[in-house]
Amino acid sequence: MNIENFKVSNEWKQAYPNALVGVMIITNTINRSSHPELDMKMEEIESEIRINHSQSGRDGIRELSTIQAYTTYYKKFKKTYHVQLQLESIALKNRHLPRISTLVSSMFAAELKNQLLTAGHDLLKLKFPLVLDVSKGEESYVGMGGKVNNLSINDMFISDNERIISSIIYGPDNRTSITKDTTDVIFTVYGPEGISSEQISDHLKDICSLVKISSPNEINSSIKVFGA
Repeated sequence: MNIENFKVSNEWKQAYPNALVGVMIITNTINRSSHPELDMKMEEIESEIRINHSQSGRDGIRELSTIQAYTTYYKKFKKTYHVQLQLESIALKNRHLPRISTLVSSMFAAELKNQLLTAGHDLLKLKFPLVLDVSKGEESYVGMGGKVNNLSINDMFISDNERIISSIIYGPDNRTSITKDTTDVIFTVYGPEGISSEQISDHLKDICSLVKISSPNEINSSIKVFGA
């Protein structure tokens, strides 16, 4: 897939004129169950999170500009930004980043480090093109774990030529999920108003750097940030 096959609807542009979405494609990876060097890097990120946020506590975390940007979006749907809760659990309750597989763990580690909402998909399972759109309240898709998610009006979502693959409120789908056999992957970052293009680009570069730790192959990557 060429990253230019990612399309943005006019409806999305009108609904969220100050929002951004970042896309990164990485090919030729190896998705291991774990990797010692990646585990060490994840421990460093956990330690960094505790150093940066344990003293300020829950109130300090909630005042972070990134968290506030997502909180403003989530409040419209009467939801709490789950990355905020995960950040609190690591910083204040001494819990750990999830270790699932090296591709997924790399995404989660960067997501908690940078507080930017990210979804990962197996590139070879997608039916192109991909389209960034805004829901009318009639859409649904099967999320992780097999639960059917019914979208509320005005949630941002991304679909391929077959079905929705993710939304902000309900996360990634089940059909295109990353598995142990995944070699080519696409990561998407939803950036509501208040998140900058530089933040998204730097975040995707962080994911790529983490992926490289556990992949001996010469991987290929491309990044683009889309906005109104």
